[in-house]
Amino acid sequence: MLTFASKVLAKVSLRSCDPSLRPATRAPAVGARAHNACVDLRPELLPPPVGPKRLAELAREIERIEDLAGSGEPADQAVAAFNERTGHDYLLSDFTCYDASRGLEEFAREAARPARPRVADITREELVEIVRRVEADPAGEDTDYHLLLLDCNTPHPRACDLLFHPPAGLEDAPPERIVEAALAYRPIAL
Repeated sequence: MLTFASKVLAKVSLRSCDPSLRPATRAPAVGARAHNACVDLRPELLPPPVGPKRLAELAREIERIEDLAGSGEPADQAVAAFNERTGHDYLLSDFTCYDASRGLEEFAREAARPARPRVADITREELVEIVRRVEADPAGEDTDYHLLLLDCNTPHPRACDLLFHPPAGLEDAPPERIVEAALAYRPIAL
């Protein structure tokens, strides 16, 4: 049986899920797994728009940090300042290796958006719609943000892996079951 991961081609950022587990290629969604987004999400669940000026500013800074690292100059202060301005916790390797998984514009867009978008009153239905949107357009411009929302608003530490690397019993599961599994997760007390 094919899993969702083997059916979908998605450009998922390195920060969304564990990159060592991500399949190299995915085919377009087919059959019951393909679904058009049909539920309107509240504005706080939509990716915030990023203006071209802000995008260009962040892209220039990303390139500057990449150039610093490439020339052997210390870049730690530049990375720390970038993180301070964006609210993210990027490492130097994020600047030197980003082009392996995404383009400069994608990296800048990610940096311009909230690092951990928590929505206290998110509903199960909204989480299901977020999963549906990922499945409907896995290579879409907003997919990384939707995956981040899923990870940040469920107790499962890697909720997006339930989509791309489902455990036994969740292969080809509908969005409702994926959300149920993400919400049912409880850490093991040691």
